[in-house]
Amino acid sequence: MTDVTNNALEFYFDFSSPYGYLAAERIDELAAKYGRKVKWRPVLLGVIFKSTGAAPLTMVPMKGEYSKMDFVRSARFMGIPYNPPSRFPLPTQVAARAYYWLHERDCGMARAFAKASYRALFVDDRDISDPEVVLEMAAKVGADRAAVAAGVETPEIKDRLKAEVAAAIEKGVFGSPFIVCDGEAFFGADRLPQLEARLSGKEF
Repeated sequence: MTDVTNNALEFYFDFSSPYGYLAAERIDELAAKYGRKVKWRPVLLGVIFKSTGAAPLTMVPMKGEYSKMDFVRSARFMGIPYNPPSRFPLPTQVAARAYYWLHERDCGMARAFAKASYRALFVDDRDISDPEVVLEMAAKVGADRAAVAAGVETPEIKDRLKAEVAAAIEKGVFGSPFIVCDGEAFFGADRLPQLEARLSGKEF
């Protein structure tokens, strides 16, 4: 197989996105199967929705009730644990800042933190908008709790998150999960089979 490891997939997600969570549980394994890596890029859907005029699925008439059912069904279909959180949607800027702060120091730790935070919300019903829960997840994967607490409040990391969100909007990211593979966009966890076909070189 041709070495394409430099052609990393770009994985945009919001920590409060159920479909983002489902994709997060599968994206690394899928990419590795085809010799690819993944760049994880947390964003803020609230900011993106202001640009697109969209709203959280659960707040859209009729579609909202359907989406709640579909979150559960999709997780069951994919074999991924899912427990509807009691508070949803919720703000995730602290979690996103913590991710980027960790990423600047240890990519593997940042990714482990992202997965732990997703599972905290969508399996254990923890409120990841609470900075204390975010710090707990960071400590759980080996980070220094006090250092992360200070780091997420720095102007530099706040500006980093703003820049990441602005760049995502500029690139056309309008939701979560949003995956870019060789310039082609795939939106939604249900597009993972199409992404795999693209990675495998299958014509469709």
